[in-house]
Amino acid sequence: MNNTNADSNTIDQYMTEVGQRARAASRLVGRAETRVKDAALRAIAEALEAAGSALLAANQWDMDAGRSAGLDAALLDRLELTPKGIRSMAQGLREVAAQTDPVGEITDLKYRPSGIQVGRMRVPLGVIGIIYESRPNVTADAAALCLKAGNAAILRGGSEALHSNRAIAACVQQGLATVGLPADAVQVIDTTDRAAVGALIRMNEYVDVLVPRGGKGLIERISREARVPVIKHLDGVCHVYIDDRADLDKAVAVAYNAKTQRYGTCNTLETLLVAEGVAERVLPVLGRMYEEAGVELRGCARTRDFLPGSKIATEDDWFAEYLAPILAVRVVRDLDEAMAHIATYGSAHTDTIVTEDYGRARRFLREVDSSSVMVNASTRFADGGEYGLGAEIGISTDKLHARGPVGVEGLTTLKFVVLGDGHIRQ
Repeated sequence: MNNTNADSNTIDQYMTEVGQRARAASRLVGRAETRVKDAALRAIAEALEAAGSALLAANQWDMDAGRSAGLDAALLDRLELTPKGIRSMAQGLREVAAQTDPVGEITDLKYRPSGIQVGRMRVPLGVIGIIYESRPNVTADAAALCLKAGNAAILRGGSEALHSNRAIAACVQQGLATVGLPADAVQVIDTTDRAAVGALIRMNEYVDVLVPRGGKGLIERISREARVPVIKHLDGVCHVYIDDRADLDKAVAVAYNAKTQRYGTCNTLETLLVAEGVAERVLPVLGRMYEEAGVELRGCARTRDFLPGSKIATEDDWFAEYLAPILAVRVVRDLDEAMAHIATYGSAHTDTIVTEDYGRARRFLREVDSSSVMVNASTRFADGGEYGLGAEIGISTDKLHARGPVGVEGLTTLKFVVLGDGHIRQ
């Protein structure tokens, strides 16, 4: 199917065929040997590097179309492919190939009083549907992680990245063919018709798990309408709390990096919390640095005592995921008030404390209920690559089935296995 709108019957038929092919391919990939899967990943990496010029040309087409369509800076930032980004995609594939294959691993094997042995085996999920916007690197990352975990993948990227995704998908297909794995192991939906998404999220007979990556509206819709289990996060309202027992040099470095290293990501700092005991010393320093970086500050009344140039923060600002050079700032009494703020306004994504007090650090780690909780480190580290996963399929703020950056192991599940020798139950 090409990039044209079609009637709903045609879309449903197309998506059913995609699902059927994916289900058949998943059985072949699920039993593929580790060496074959790893060879495919390395071949895809080589194909990406060899096709660098073609990838950049395809991406430029999308970037030009995006600017003409009025896409905002954050979306364009996620859409852009660079030579460095292509190298990073290839490196991510090689890192995934180098990881231990979790499929088939048996753990917790124990003898029971009856004489049988009972353990748990890690197995693929089956068919994974990934729905994403803007980021064309997701096409390569998702293919890598799904393949390594023995799954088939159905990828539906955004219309704004159509040409980029097609170019990357061609490299994926080339790598699969090199080792004899089925082309249907990774399928990129070749239509921008939104009805394709509606069909995909209802295909529970063919799709085992959905992973949406995109704006809050997309993820809310999928969570509301899907008949297939969803691994997701809605918001990245990330916090840094500067404790009154913090090393202020560390605090400044962490708070500045967490906000300014990159604006359009879900692990970017959105609300800075500062203990009142150090606010007078740390806020003016950070205020000057943020001003030089072009970051707009929105503060509480006490913040504006130290940063009079900041705007007045509203209740909505504490909930906001800006994905832009805007930062909410609040002065709090102590650790308890900081954690209460995070519990009220946070999104369970990533939160950091900067402190030299071991007891307070342990309390923060234990009591803040987020998928990543950090001490003296930038929230920007909440990333599959930084966590040693090679790449990530996304970040989950749910508590089931996976939480935090979801890598290869997060795309598998467990089943009980029993070993006997003619045992019968008495």
